[in-house]
Amino acid sequence: MVKELREKADVCVIGAGHAGCEAALACARLGFETIVFTVSVDSIALMPCNPNIGGTSKGHLVRELDALGGEMGKNIDKTFIQSKMLNLSKGPAVHSLRAQADKADYSREMRKVLENQDRLTIKQAEVCEILWEDINDWDNNIYESSQEENPQEKDCKKESEIGNGSHRGRKKKVTGVKTFTGRIYECRAVILCTGTYLGARCLCGESITYTGPNGLQAAAYLTDSLKKMGIELRRFKTGTPARMDGRSIDYSKMEEQRGDEKVVPFSFSTDPKTVQKEQVSCWLTYTNERTHDIIRNNLDRSPIYAGIIEGTGPRYCPSIEDKVVKFAEKERHQVFLEPEGLHTNEMYVGGMSSSLPEDVQLAMYRTVPGLENCRIVRNAYAIEYDCINARQLKRTLEFKDIEGLFSGGQFNGSSGYEEAACQGLVAGVNAAMLLMGKEPMIIDRSEGYIGVLIDDLVTKDNREPYRMMTSRAEYRLLLRQDNADLRLRKKGYEAGLVSSEEYQALAQKTSLIKGEVERLKNTMMGANREMQEFLEAHGSSSLKTAASLAELLCRPELSYEDLKEIDRERRPLPEAVLEQVEIEIKYEGYILRQKRQVEQYKKMEKKLIPENIDYDKVISLRLEARQNLKLFRPASIGQASRISGVSPADVSVLLVYLEHYGK
Repeated sequence: MVKELREKADVCVIGAGHAGCEAALACARLGFETIVFTVSVDSIALMPCNPNIGGTSKGHLVRELDALGGEMGKNIDKTFIQSKMLNLSKGPAVHSLRAQADKADYSREMRKVLENQDRLTIKQAEVCEILWEDINDWDNNIYESSQEENPQEKDCKKESEIGNGSHRGRKKKVTGVKTFTGRIYECRAVILCTGTYLGARCLCGESITYTGPNGLQAAAYLTDSLKKMGIELRRFKTGTPARMDGRSIDYSKMEEQRGDEKVVPFSFSTDPKTVQKEQVSCWLTYTNERTHDIIRNNLDRSPIYAGIIEGTGPRYCPSIEDKVVKFAEKERHQVFLEPEGLHTNEMYVGGMSSSLPEDVQLAMYRTVPGLENCRIVRNAYAIEYDCINARQLKRTLEFKDIEGLFSGGQFNGSSGYEEAACQGLVAGVNAAMLLMGKEPMIIDRSEGYIGVLIDDLVTKDNREPYRMMTSRAEYRLLLRQDNADLRLRKKGYEAGLVSSEEYQALAQKTSLIKGEVERLKNTMMGANREMQEFLEAHGSSSLKTAASLAELLCRPELSYEDLKEIDRERRPLPEAVLEQVEIEIKYEGYILRQKRQVEQYKKMEKKLIPENIDYDKVISLRLEARQNLKLFRPASIGQASRISGVSPADVSVLLVYLEHYGK
């Protein structure tokens, strides 16, 4: 008879991708014995698609993650091979840092961090079952109605229960996990970070392989366990382009893309001097009508258009087939050739992800200038995988009905390494807070892009992989990448992930910024001859009366650096301080206006909705609003107002009801 093996831990993290790494590190650093499971130790922090970290809005996420005490920013600072600050021709709200990574080094360095973290154990094993117990019958079942259901209500209830097991409606609590070999790990919290591995299959034309990304083992058994727990699952799809042998590419036909001369690190803890190094180049080319003709003539062989692919793909990162079909008026599309690392010849063909057959891929790639003689090292492919409807989660990323079960990353229906890592950290911190009996860490929409990301995931019915964009943030002038530490370092410190030394450094930086802003506002400059000559030399209008240095800095044609010619009292200050001073003064009016908007937003967020509210008793709510409020169960009036189908009139009705409810 086989003896049952059991082991105990505080937290079990399933998956060691970007979300799993941050979740596991957060739990271990907060003092909990943590086991992180992966189907392959070689896949820790793997970058199966694009070889970069950051980008538009994603750079904001990484810097916020770093401010909270995460690892991604530090790791890319150690392993980047090119770095650029994007959107510098626009305002500071949309400046975003993006760095090309050496893929192998990035994974290797992150694995080293995990392996040397106290209280953290790496285990190569496939988790096939979540162990749990019923706590009690949940009397306030959101799908039960005290009134007779009409047909539309029944349809709503049916939709909400798709994929759910017979245990729906009971409050549950996780007790551990079980691996494929039968070993049981008892624990008090589980964090699901399965990425694109759960029920995964890869498609290249008519060829289908039941593997995870890069041909790694898929997780084949956990889906059934989750369904039995009553978790609603969805099927999403993403894809990746081919990798080329760099020796077969003619770069002379492409536009060279160099990195910045002066590199800005991702991590606020990284000394800028340590990241100034020689960088590699990327290359830009374009598709053409010949490329598009080959694609159009072979659409019937594409799994996407042949109906073989079941999952929904990302709207904002379409395959080349989708681009050609949906943007037929465009004569060409950008193609970026990006190195996969310093110790390989492989080049990533950004902008041309595909699931077309291998022969079609080779034909279409060879129509692109510079790729006429290209050799494919790895074919492009699409990958389908199981994920959840994130409306089942609280803002803490814990399941509403399952105590101790958290979820982060692409398994929540998002896309991207950066979105995944941020969710992993939030899930990890909140799992630790739950075990300590402390208040959770919540980041709202006015505090960070991470707050926008999580709020969008848990309040909106995302039918496709969610991607972060600057346009999703209502308060983006306040949520800049340059001030992420000023906004979120305190939260990281209070959670226990930011050291006292790092927090003291922030306090000093804050003091220097405040002092310099006040000095500029209080330093007056007269309308003398020297001043008029200075203004004329910089194309600025002359002064009629005295003005402060701050008033002069508000002029768009003048910079803080320009003012050194007339500022006799200036003292040396760190560049990060000077950047904040200039932004704060130049955009003061806009910043104050946005802060007033945040105050109104905060009022709505503070109006909490009881978990056990019965929306059927809220008279005058429209049917659509009642249905969606039942499905999403918002935590506050502010969150309720952002749910599709809930109108301002419905919010007013709800406010009136809550005033009476609270008495």
